[in-house]
Amino acid sequence: MARNVEFDEQLAVSKAMDVFWKKGYNGASTRDLTEAMGISNSSLYNTIGDKHQLFIKAIKLYTESRMNSATKLLQPIKSPLKAIEKFVNASVYAITNEPNSCLAIKTTFEVAISDEAVQRIIKADNDFTYNLLINLISKAIELKEIRISNDAEMLTDYIINQFTGWHESFIIHKDKLRIKKMAEFLIRQISQ
Repeated sequence: MARNVEFDEQLAVSKAMDVFWKKGYNGASTRDLTEAMGISNSSLYNTIGDKHQLFIKAIKLYTESRMNSATKLLQPIKSPLKAIEKFVNASVYAITNEPNSCLAIKTTFEVAISDEAVQRIIKADNDFTYNLLINLISKAIELKEIRISNDAEMLTDYIINQFTGWHESFIIHKDKLRIKKMAEFLIRQISQ
């Protein structure tokens, strides 16, 4: 009697996520994905579905893991300003040390423009970051840790948009020091 091989879907999706992260949605072939996952085409279609369904699972895994990591990272920090600084510095580390840049940003420009399902996932990820930061900024303003502005919404948008620019700068220049200096400047600005 043939033995059924157990299929660890989360591990397989994680391996596919790495392929999408490196090659992009359009650059990743079904063969690239199934080879990385260690499964056949028929196993892919029978367990997960097509390439698009696999991509949806992969981008969800990526964004949900980022959300969980950010929550765990910031939870023990009492000062809202210190939590913002930690988040900015963690973002700088990710920007300058992840070899394939940010999968969410790549996906935004490659796929989310024309794919509503992907756009919803990316928007949920952005909304999470926005809500996390606006809550911290609002508390920091209330505690007078931030005095540069009382406009929490504008400061939140400003910080989030810095991350996208830093990703672009690092992709082009590969200069870690440049990104770190911009982050230090941003922290000095909001700490005034």
